Amino acid sequence: MAQIFHRSTNALSRITIFGGVFFLAVLIWAADQWTRSSYMTGQDVVLHQPVPFSHDHHTAQLGIDCRYCHTSVEESAFAGIPPTATCMNCHNLIWNESPMLEPVRQSYATNTPIQWQRVHDLPDFVYFNHSIHVAKGVGCESCHGRVDEMPLIYQAETLQMEWCLSCHRDPAPNTRPRDQVVTMGFDPKDHGVDPAQLAEEYNVQSLIYCSVCHR
Repeated sequence: MAQIFHRSTNALSRITIFGGVFFLAVLIWAADQWTRSSYMTGQDVVLHQPVPFSHDHHTAQLGIDCRYCHTSVEESAFAGIPPTATCMNCHNLIWNESPMLEPVRQSYATNTPIQWQRVHDLPDFVYFNHSIHVAKGVGCESCHGRVDEMPLIYQAETLQMEWCLSCHRDPAPNTRPRDQVVTMGFDPKDHGVDPAQLAEEYNVQSLIYCSVCHR
């Protein structure tokens, strides 16, 4: 009986199968890299804001406590965006004629909130509570990075689920005294602090079940 397929068909089949598997692997790898890219996560991306507010200037140089502007961070899930009146507490006297601060003055005069671009924006299906993290001794910089070194604020971490879980599986290393939560560059060794002991004292638990964040 005559051979229906040419001998090269076997080689072609092997190349096609292995090539298809290789292409699929590359496709999965590319998709994984894309989901971790700054384009998807927003990490290290500086957003255009109505006013170029400098956390570096206000926190590191002027020594303003984070809670002066983010007033509800210790009591509620949302850290709070300061009203324009908070800005004007200082800027009705300081830089009160600066063209850069015209949107602030206009907002205050018209009682219209400034339309800030939210930098740390979690999906709607994710529940995050600032107050419980503060109560458990998790420092601001653990999630927000060294904002005291940021002339313009940006998202320092990916805020992806795997990043959150890396802390939730072992939260002790990120635990510090509650009165040091807003301190930037806090090193427990310099203060004779044992994070593991603090985690036990504050009853910090490893919470990794789904309903903790997805409610």
